[in-house]
Amino acid sequence: MRKHPYQQLLERKRTWTPVKVTKGKVKEGAEETLKRALAIRHLELPVGEFINSAIDDIPELARELLISNVKDEDKHDIALNYIATAHGVDEKAEAEAHRLQAAWNAHPDHTVLKAVVIEKAIFFVLLPFFRFNGDTGMRVTSADISRDETVHVGGHSLVCKEKGWTPSPSLDRLRKATINWVLQPLGNSEDRYLNKQFWLDQSDNLMYAGKAEGLSDTRRARMPAFFETSNQDLPSYA
Repeated sequence: MRKHPYQQLLERKRTWTPVKVTKGKVKEGAEETLKRALAIRHLELPVGEFINSAIDDIPELARELLISNVKDEDKHDIALNYIATAHGVDEKAEAEAHRLQAAWNAHPDHTVLKAVVIEKAIFFVLLPFFRFNGDTGMRVTSADISRDETVHVGGHSLVCKEKGWTPSPSLDRLRKATINWVLQPLGNSEDRYLNKQFWLDQSDNLMYAGKAEGLSDTRRARMPAFFETSNQDLPSYA
């Protein structure tokens, strides 16, 4: 008997445990944007709360998957806070991220829909940004979170499709305001991974088409080998 897509997604998950990381060298020119992207970690827990608050409003077959996804958000928050501890934070960026968090919390669209937009068109942009421009700890953490988020977006998108929920124009404007703020320090660089418009285009493509061809290299992005990485920067896998 063929398993339901929600069960298939649940079985794709890989268990991992966040670990503390050490501070390494990031790409020159990406420093301020990385601090802003890191500040957006404050949206991880609201995403979990968005899903948790809707459990009684979603298809019964999806509940086990979505409950598991909520637990993932707690883990992502821990992993990103380890990076914040290693690198330090920009207090102005942290304050602005909290204001954005409040705006997302207050927006009237359905909570599962808000979670999908954040994960698909913001996290799926910032995680590759960490991978292409960050240090070893950022790259490893980004790869682990990305595997989880692929499952999250698949499941949450299925729920929205079943329920007929679609994002409002005002939610799209909030998405644009959020990603624009994160990327504001970048300019028009010949290095596309430091080019603001490149990343804005990826967010738009993910929002409207559900994919971003410009990020196809993410699958081939160089990841550090275990022998060249401090044990402190390696996650634990079950």
